[in-house]
Amino acid sequence: MAGQADNRAPYAKIAAHYAELIASGQLPPGTLLPSIKNLSEQWSVSTATAEKALRKLRNEGMVRGIHGIGTEVLDQPGPMSSGSQRQDRGRRTGSSWGSGERSDSHKADVVPAPLDVAQALGIEPRSDVIRRSRVYRDRHGIVAHSTSWIPARYGKLIPQLAKSERLTGGTSLQLIAEATGLPISHRIDTASARLLTTEDTQLLELDPENPPAEPVVVMTAKFIDSENNVVEYGVDLGGPGRTWRTESEVSP
Repeated sequence: MAGQADNRAPYAKIAAHYAELIASGQLPPGTLLPSIKNLSEQWSVSTATAEKALRKLRNEGMVRGIHGIGTEVLDQPGPMSSGSQRQDRGRRTGSSWGSGERSDSHKADVVPAPLDVAQALGIEPRSDVIRRSRVYRDRHGIVAHSTSWIPARYGKLIPQLAKSERLTGGTSLQLIAEATGLPISHRIDTASARLLTTEDTQLLELDPENPPAEPVVVMTAKFIDSENNVVEYGVDLGGPGRTWRTESEVSP
């Protein structure tokens, strides 16, 4: 799927370029980024724009400034994304992956809806629901285990939703909107933290005999169409040590 035009400010494009190189490992920890002057010349922007790009990377914890030396790449796991952030990224770029990420272990089946899923989707407990799952990874390991719960009726319109493979032609939300003619009108997000359960340990491919003691981030996203139907409920379980962050512009 072709991505939409990139309308980000120049400093954001520069920062995103280096964030991708850092997250993918092409710029390993300890590497020095170009100086403000060199960035300005390479990207044909002002020194103020170049400095703003480096400041954005510092604020995101990807680099640090060393007085008299330059800007050094740090080594730390990247943050996880919520379902809504992945939806936004997919709409903007055609891919839900974050910088340096990939996904695998794509699985899909039709199962009885657990109580919490049934409540989120507004269906009867134990009624059929499509469960789609995948694992997002980067060079540090698992970023998140992601599960999408979709009412089974949409599987009759879009059979590939229940197949254990990457979707073609768009995301599940895009495919459902196209098939029904009803756009996604709003979404409800939650963020929480919890101690790992036995099932969580298995999903995150951890040693069940020695699970991490610290809590992990859990993100949920409920997507609702223009006729107020809940079309998908997503649950993202963050890997150990992963945080969640969001960013927005603040008008003066």
